[in-house]
Amino acid sequence: MTIRHVVTWKLASEDAAERGAQAAEIARRLNALDGVVPQIASISAGANMLYADSNWDVTLVADFDSVEALEQYQVHPAHVEAGTYIKSVVASRVAVDFEV
Repeated sequence: MTIRHVVTWKLASEDAAERGAQAAEIARRLNALDGVVPQIASISAGANMLYADSNWDVTLVADFDSVEALEQYQVHPAHVEAGTYIKSVVASRVAVDFEV
């Protein structure tokens, strides 16, 4: 069973350029977890590139071999470090985990 973990963030900054830079930094930090967090089967994060007035700012799509692997990823020190930065710039977060 593969678990797909999808998370999308709306950033807090009112300034579009700052939001863009923060979204790029979030994507960079999350993509850098590939090869560092062994539980990740695949990962892709990216900043929004269209319709900034209506779309959210950045999204993560990551696959895990099991719920346990996802839970281990959540507490891995490298993920926690990325999460600390993300929480410092985010206004809202939505997530969905489903089987693929």
